[in-house]
Amino acid sequence: MSGDYSLTDEQKMVRDTVRRMAQEKIAPLAAEIDDTGVFPSVIREQFKELGLFGLAFPEAYGGSEMGILSSALVLEEIGRICSSSAIICAAPITTGLLILEYGSDQQKKSFIPGIVSGNTTTAVALFETDAGSDPERIATYAEKAGDRYVINGKKGLVDLADEAGLIIVFARTKNSGKPQDISAFIIEKDLTPWSIERTVEKMGTTAIHACELVFEGCAIPQKNRMGEEGGGQIIAARARGLNCILAAARGLGIAQGALDYALNYTKERVQFGRPISSFQGIQFMLADMAALVETGRYLLYKACAEVDRGQAEGYYFGAMAKCFISDAAMKVATDAIQLLGGYGYMKDHPVERMMRDAKLIQLVEGTNYTQHIFLAEGLLGL
Repeated sequence: MSGDYSLTDEQKMVRDTVRRMAQEKIAPLAAEIDDTGVFPSVIREQFKELGLFGLAFPEAYGGSEMGILSSALVLEEIGRICSSSAIICAAPITTGLLILEYGSDQQKKSFIPGIVSGNTTTAVALFETDAGSDPERIATYAEKAGDRYVINGKKGLVDLADEAGLIIVFARTKNSGKPQDISAFIIEKDLTPWSIERTVEKMGTTAIHACELVFEGCAIPQKNRMGEEGGGQIIAARARGLNCILAAARGLGIAQGALDYALNYTKERVQFGRPISSFQGIQFMLADMAALVETGRYLLYKACAEVDRGQAEGYYFGAMAKCFISDAAMKVATDAIQLLGGYGYMKDHPVERMMRDAKLIQLVEGTNYTQHIFLAEGLLGL
């Protein structure tokens, strides 16, 4: 296995282009996005114009065929400025890649071009209140009726379900309680609308609305089942693997953004006649923060490079990166607040928002405690 993840000139160009765009277009709106919980359409249009939704997809479907590493670079740069914006950019990636890997030819032709162009907002409905993200405990049921499935049940904390035109839903196709009885279905809102029971308020990423969904007699054609009946466990595992990598990329952006802001602040803030960056205690904190960011970057880029090479262990490193980077992002953001003193606690500075957004990364796609169990099982061969 190669550990190389050297960036190509094309990847560096994409990274630098997105960095400029984020500074010019997103940064002036980031505080307002957090305050209002409203995501401006102008930013989504910027993403579409730059082709950011299609970086990981084949050219045959309108993508750039640059792989998951390029997508992670983009999410990192956007996440440095605004985590809500990074989630908007990331949302189509998991859904599209799942359809690309497990969907039928008809599903690929029907759905991927709209996802790649950014014209179709998507979501994944796996989590249930009583089941968490554990597929074995899913209660949502899909009953086969002729050439259709009728889905009944509830899903919780589905990001962007209020905007999505397409959702991948995981449901049980038998009542045996076995994990192999889970299947994945593509639901199109125009044909089979779902109901939103409520939208949950969050302490961070406020522009991304987490919805609780209700499916009542939701009938979909059999052709919208993704993969084989009973194959949903594998698809769910891939969804979590991809989402771990994308969450890690957002977390890395938060950590880098907090470090950047704290570094500039300590250079400018004068106490006792000199910049506080000249004090050794401050320097040690900054050095530790930078070490966490760079270590996380190595883990994430390595995971992405392995996935792009078709190595399944890339998802294992992705889980590792998600755990490490989310903890690092929380630590770096908290330290950034400490370096700003009382000002860090105020909304005049973005580091308090970064800390709130960083906390979410520790909790999504299975909490870090859950991910540690997965990592340990890999080490022990369980």
